[in-house]
Amino acid sequence: MSELSGSYRTHYCGEITKDTVHQTVKVAGWVHTKRDMGGVLFIDLRDRSGLVQVVFREEVNAEVLEQAKHLHYETVVAVTGTVEFRPPDTINPKLPNGDVEIVAQTLSVLNPADPLPFTIQEAHKASEITRLTYRFLDLRRPEMWRNFFIRHRVILGIRNFLHKHGFVEVETPILTRSTPEGARDFLVPSRLHPGKFYALPQSPQLFKQLLMVSGFDRYFQIARCFRDEDLRADRQPEFTQVDIEMSFVTEDDVMSLTEDLLQEMFEEIGVTLSPPFPRIPFKEALERYGSDKPDLRYPLELMRVDDMFTSSEFRILGDAAREPSRCVMSIGVKGGASWTRNRLDQLTEYMKSLGSPGLFWIKFEKNGDIKSPIKKFLTSTELSRLKEKLDLREGDLVLMLAGVWEETCLLAGKLRERVIQLLELQPTQDWSFCWIIQFPLLEWSEEENRWVARHHPFTSPDPETLNFYPNHPEKIRARAYDIVLNGVEIGGGSIRNHTVEQQETVFKILGIPREEYEEKFSFLLNALRYGAPPHGGIALGLDRIIMMMVGAPSIRDVIAFPKTASGLCPLTGSPSQVSNEQLKILNIRVIPS
Repeated sequence: MSELSGSYRTHYCGEITKDTVHQTVKVAGWVHTKRDMGGVLFIDLRDRSGLVQVVFREEVNAEVLEQAKHLHYETVVAVTGTVEFRPPDTINPKLPNGDVEIVAQTLSVLNPADPLPFTIQEAHKASEITRLTYRFLDLRRPEMWRNFFIRHRVILGIRNFLHKHGFVEVETPILTRSTPEGARDFLVPSRLHPGKFYALPQSPQLFKQLLMVSGFDRYFQIARCFRDEDLRADRQPEFTQVDIEMSFVTEDDVMSLTEDLLQEMFEEIGVTLSPPFPRIPFKEALERYGSDKPDLRYPLELMRVDDMFTSSEFRILGDAAREPSRCVMSIGVKGGASWTRNRLDQLTEYMKSLGSPGLFWIKFEKNGDIKSPIKKFLTSTELSRLKEKLDLREGDLVLMLAGVWEETCLLAGKLRERVIQLLELQPTQDWSFCWIIQFPLLEWSEEENRWVARHHPFTSPDPETLNFYPNHPEKIRARAYDIVLNGVEIGGGSIRNHTVEQQETVFKILGIPREEYEEKFSFLLNALRYGAPPHGGIALGLDRIIMMMVGAPSIRDVIAFPKTASGLCPLTGSPSQVSNEQLKILNIRVIPS
């Protein structure tokens, strides 16, 4: 801890140890607990460093003892006293300094506390709305302090690491223009330019590319970003990302540096990582795990078995096996033949609730029998080949789904997750990283009825796959990469389009008319005409990473003043209405919904 000076304290509470025994000290903080034993009263005094026991004795100062009896929890006090060893039978092994106490000589009440909506020790029993309404109390919990001290140290380590590697920290604008590609923007009306709006940045993407054009070579920012999207446990409307961009690099350069950075970050919690992390192509990830953010801690994998059924007379499997855009996905369950029909029916209904047309199962019984609702439609050759391919034995079970390739793979991923739950499988390791690479450049938007960028429209396509345009745009690959930890995407990046020709090609593939992209992105295209270097980067979700590091159940536990799942701030009451006068100044009229 830092040196302290002034009249309030000489030490933090956590610094009162056996090294300070017999010293006269001053401490200040909050009354955490109080125990009145008559002629003796104990309080646990708390500050950000921890707790220390303070004892008030009648024989030392009866007036101070009487004053202490009237202290409420969370009252702010300052205490002067002498540090002494506790009697052996009162040592508290749960505290780092549980073998010492302060014998109080003076007590100053700096600010009495009102009755509490919840005690700090039992804050977890209060509803989340109550805790967020009184967030200043919720943040007094030692576990919350721990979260934010770890966050502070991690950010400090990030800055030091990137500084050592030649990066320059640059702040980019918060008020910018709306470029609605991806999530919805938060808009800010302009008073000076009636009818026009700024947008809060979803990311510093375009500005960091402009910095590469400007010759900064290596940029980073601990960036605040804003997205008007539906919320969940690991998502907030405003969030922080570690934003990085580099010139004259390939995918390997960015991924290698990111691995070294993550290694540095995790050292703050005593975890040693072992790069390089596995690199899994997008198609392989979907066919092995049913997800582009697979959790590799569980060895259970899917298997594509189209080749088993290309000649099958069972139409559902045969059609899916013979059609290039469709597939048959399977998962083998060791010992699954013991599963009851009721469990399998429940699993089938669960998959249907997710949109699957059905779930097929085959039991290879221990007595050699085969049980399945579709047994009569399958040949003995198909069954034996399936059993061999999945390395199944008597007593095992196979589950299968058939349909359109990506949709079926994703459903199989949900099936894999449920099977892991049913088998009560335990993770084989605490931390499992991987890269997902070779993403498709595009994905089809049913809402917009067109191809849209899977990442963003500034990602460079793999030149080896551009020949698929215009007949098979879905086969064009992106020079993009995501970093995944324990089944959670914690960051993503790409190599960018660094020439006007590249960028206009992507706009053309996306079906964006020239007049539209010239109007929205003329500043970027203009910059690319003046000698933009090849460049790429990545953005890491800092809040999400810290949440996983500290083992918090929600991203709200690592953000000081978060919003609820509905985007509200119970503490400040935002979002709130504004006066008609303010609206008039901004030339805005609210239309009732």
